[in-house]
Amino acid sequence: MRLLILSTIFLILMSPSNTMSVTFKSSVEQTGLMELYTSEGCSSCPPADRWMSELKDEDGLWNEFIPMSFHVDYWDYIGWKDRFASPQNSDRQRQYAKEKSLKTVYTPGFVYNGQEWRGWFARRFRQLPAGQEPGVLELEILDDFAIARFLPQNGNHISLLLNVALLGFDLKTQVKAGENRGRESPHDFVVLGVDTAAFKANNNIYQSKLRLPETAISAPRYAIVAWVSKRGKQAPIQATGGWIPKP
Repeated sequence: MRLLILSTIFLILMSPSNTMSVTFKSSVEQTGLMELYTSEGCSSCPPADRWMSELKDEDGLWNEFIPMSFHVDYWDYIGWKDRFASPQNSDRQRQYAKEKSLKTVYTPGFVYNGQEWRGWFARRFRQLPAGQEPGVLELEILDDFAIARFLPQNGNHISLLLNVALLGFDLKTQVKAGENRGRESPHDFVVLGVDTAAFKANNNIYQSKLRLPETAISAPRYAIVAWVSKRGKQAPIQATGGWIPKP
């Protein structure tokens, strides 16, 4: 099933109406990476999920900011298993806490450019912290590969990682148990899979290539996101991404 879903994405990318490769490119200024940690088993999470969905219509999507929704599995025990959740997503949030980027692990929890962000509770989206100018990240989707090039403004980076996530949109779940029993939960920007590879540096140009993440979940619409991080640190340095074109 995982390969079937992934093959469907490749057919979309390489259909007659999209015979050229798909390329995304950031500016020199940092693209803000907004991470939401959420769960279908958490009664406080639906408002945050709905708020994230509204960002599909915000100016600056993909160019100024990129939202990603990581579903965690540590609420599965209370009666409802979140089909989008994974131990890896939970571990990512816990690692932020270990790195002192989060005071504690909770849902709904937001991380913006690697730091805890509580502005959502006042809906202060346009008061996000200003970004830096780390450099240009270019992502090309070619066949079943993601090919990335990063040209940093500062050439002092030594060990960098490429992270690529597949996002699903227009997803809905009828929750039949747990704290949200009886609710229909809509979801967007859902992280369906993440893969990571090392960058190789050549004359201050960092290059990397990896296969696109696989998923067993079919979504009406997909997007691809890539971001650069230092080895051993989760905070993003630069990010880019966008919609996978429909056939």
